[in-house]
Amino acid sequence: MSFVELGLSEELLRAVADSGYNDPTPIQRQAIPSVLMGRDIIGVAQTGTGKTASFVLPMIDILAEGRSRARMPRSLILEPTRELAQQVSENFDKYGKYHKLSMALLIGGVSMGDQLATLEKGVDVLIATPGRLMDLFNRGKIMLNQCSLLVIDEADRMLDMGFIPDIEEICTRLPSPRQTLLFSATMPPPIKKLADKFMDSPRLIEVARPASTNTSITQYVVETAPRSKREVLRSLLGDPQVKNAIVFCNRKRDIKELVDSLKRHRFPVSQIHGDMEQSDRIRELDKFKSGEITILVASDVAARGLDIPGVSHVVNYDVPHHAEDYVHRIGRTGRAGRTGIAYTLATPAEAENLAEVEKLIAQTIPRYTGAQAPEAEPVVLAPVDPVLPAEVAAITTQSHEAAEAAAGERPRKRRRGGRNRKGEAGDADTPVIAAAAPAPVARSEAAPRPAPTPREPESRRPEPRAARPVRDPIRDYRGGRRDEGRRDDRRDRDDGDTFIGFGPEGIPAFLTHKATITR
Repeated sequence: MSFVELGLSEELLRAVADSGYNDPTPIQRQAIPSVLMGRDIIGVAQTGTGKTASFVLPMIDILAEGRSRARMPRSLILEPTRELAQQVSENFDKYGKYHKLSMALLIGGVSMGDQLATLEKGVDVLIATPGRLMDLFNRGKIMLNQCSLLVIDEADRMLDMGFIPDIEEICTRLPSPRQTLLFSATMPPPIKKLADKFMDSPRLIEVARPASTNTSITQYVVETAPRSKREVLRSLLGDPQVKNAIVFCNRKRDIKELVDSLKRHRFPVSQIHGDMEQSDRIRELDKFKSGEITILVASDVAARGLDIPGVSHVVNYDVPHHAEDYVHRIGRTGRAGRTGIAYTLATPAEAENLAEVEKLIAQTIPRYTGAQAPEAEPVVLAPVDPVLPAEVAAITTQSHEAAEAAAGERPRKRRRGGRNRKGEAGDADTPVIAAAAPAPVARSEAAPRPAPTPREPESRRPEPRAARPVRDPIRDYRGGRRDEGRRDDRRDRDDGDTFIGFGPEGIPAFLTHKATITR
């Protein structure tokens, strides 16, 4: 079946041919006729199978007739991320170049004034993210009374990002009846519930089993250690078969570190993540598409729906936390009938996440051993003969004795333990490197010893000081007379000090009006 058999207009067929497409994909063959007939559809297909064109192409023909009104778009396409919304707008420009349709793009990170000015003129197609659209709703800047066609793209991603309440609110503001198209790579229960609530007898189009991966993508798991990840990645990216590659990380803070590391090794690399300004993200994507850079390190913001032609390799630097993200990540390669290769670097700590991925896709991913990181070369030290501590001690002792003997002195005993001359603790078993012994000095050249000082005669020596008599602590408090029957508890003091004594029966002296006694 060709595009001609799908019932598209001549202008649209000409635009498709200019884009280089001849045969529709399975999802396009089944979805386009149903959309042209005005039916609600649920399209479940793996990423990279042409879901975007399956609703953009028939929408252009449906909207070819009619007239738009100010601030009241005729159709609405909801996308989870700015990049996806930007990509859909590019598809409308490409396939609708022979139609006179107006379009507005409502996304965050750009001037709201320019967007409002476009809405005032009236648009046929409004492509928006839920956050910016709800902001305009709350400001009263937009009305959807004339919107007869709603597209919810990447519905499972909307669920992951917490946009389902916003989508339900948007659906209540749209007129009824209307035509609703819902596309998703998976169909979890919340999405099915949403479809049952807001869709009218939708036709289910399922061209592949939910959560299955593209058969044109060769998948490998590269088992490695955490410290070897960067080296393994450089080995994979250095393969001449890698024309360009997208490297996915789980955490945004790891992206910059990885980009800096790859730049140091001369890889043409850039980055894209949610913390970047929208203009910067678009600029880096354009560099990657044009081939100015060949490696793009990204977070999951770039995993959903980005159509970058000719991506030869995808590398999961981290095993994704959510198994569904694995399907979307590797779907950046092997698109539009091409083949691709996907590597996933897995450490032992990521074994559980890897098991969840293999459970979701119902297959065991082959282990790849062709690009393992080389083992670190052992550090080779110069061979040294082992010397036992006792031998070292003996050698050290002999060195000390030899040095002292050469100086003409008697060998001293080696100190064990204690403290050295500098006050530092010594160790008996610690070898001490002896300093070079000084050259021996001849006795004739040595300086003469000073004569000993003569001792003074016995008669001139000072008399030895008499020993100070020891005071008897047992005294009478009145006159200091010896009284063996009483003892005071005062401490010895110098002469002239006052003290308090004790009277008869141990009564303090100050209670008997004998307050103090001075010796």
